[in-house]
Amino acid sequence: MADEEVLPEYEDIDDKSDSGTKKETRGGVTAIGFRDFLLKPELMKALTANGFEHPSEVQHEALPQAILGSDVICQAKSGMGKTAVFVLSCLQLVDLSKQNIKVLVVCHSRELAFQIQSEFERFGKEFAEPPTTMVVFGGIPFQKNKDMIAKKVPHVLVGTPGRLVQLIKENVIDLSGVAHFVLDECDKCLDDIGIRVDVQKIFIATPRKKQVMMFSATTGPEMSKVCKKFMSEPFEIVVDEAKLTLHGLQQYYIKLDEAEKIRKLIDLLDKLEFNQVIIYMGAVQRARTLDKVLTEVNFPTLAIFSGLKQDERISRLQLFKDFKKRILITTDLFGRGIDIERVNIIINYDMPKDENRYLHRVGRAGRFGTKGLAITFVSSEKDTEVLNSVQKRFEVALTEAPPAEQIDTSSYLNA
Repeated sequence: MADEEVLPEYEDIDDKSDSGTKKETRGGVTAIGFRDFLLKPELMKALTANGFEHPSEVQHEALPQAILGSDVICQAKSGMGKTAVFVLSCLQLVDLSKQNIKVLVVCHSRELAFQIQSEFERFGKEFAEPPTTMVVFGGIPFQKNKDMIAKKVPHVLVGTPGRLVQLIKENVIDLSGVAHFVLDECDKCLDDIGIRVDVQKIFIATPRKKQVMMFSATTGPEMSKVCKKFMSEPFEIVVDEAKLTLHGLQQYYIKLDEAEKIRKLIDLLDKLEFNQVIIYMGAVQRARTLDKVLTEVNFPTLAIFSGLKQDERISRLQLFKDFKKRILITTDLFGRGIDIERVNIIINYDMPKDENRYLHRVGRAGRFGTKGLAITFVSSEKDTEVLNSVQKRFEVALTEAPPAEQIDTSSYLNA
């Protein structure tokens, strides 16, 4: 029971009150460009090379505190650059003089772990000796991870909870040098008691004195309370839930019977102009079936879901990222964190189970202030209940979609 509810040794940090939490208010930060953050020249060069001109709202608010080494809890809408906050701040502060693990990032999925690693590599490439990175996760032989670490200990280690616990238990990794501990999509990791216990084990294997940062698009008051058990006087950035849905994202619903969905989907794919589309399904078997149906009518689809071998999942994701496939069929496996810049249409073929999942799904389009379109199929009373919950919680009015040919292209395609 104690393992499930209390973080050993850290339990007393937050239970007193929220008085130790510093909350961000607009106007407290006046920086208008990345140069105002006094980042290392190598980071500025990488930002320029990757086309980053001005910080997003969340970067504007969170980066100054993260760079100061403060503990940070950040809830911000999808697509606003939360990953760059911890990547840039860690690279700004990390001590590369010793070849040991200095930055530890924990996340819930293998695909997200790979994406985070690639962001560290992207922003660290201008250093004379770039920080070494490594990603570890279950689904591949444990010995392979063991051999990788024995060959060269990374400065930045990104991993999923289960595999990290295994590496700690077998004394494969030494976390005594960790100075920065990051938990991405923290609600996903801490909501589940089993995963939370693993996160606690990992956390306690690191030094007591370290910077702790946690990020998600959805962290309610209760989850915020759990997060604070890991922190000391955290700086908290919370976006009003009513503002969580993305600016620039057109959101529609279509009421139809289950039997009408495939015909309507094909009509949308025929008539809408898109760069890339993600179609969300409620179950793996339904994703398999839809993939087969669309392939038979000559749509260039790609399906990714649990059950695929890890190498196959990664290779398929890379095909989509490389724009070699334009239509991705998936489940809530890809509802969070995955950032693919060209995606501008999301279709909820099956209604998500709740409003949180809706937010994470539609957040795959319209990222970094670009335009996007989200269309949700509604075919049951339960679907209608979730739709109403989405509109009430996020204070957004979804309207019934007009015929595809009447949807203004300029409303979801950037010029």
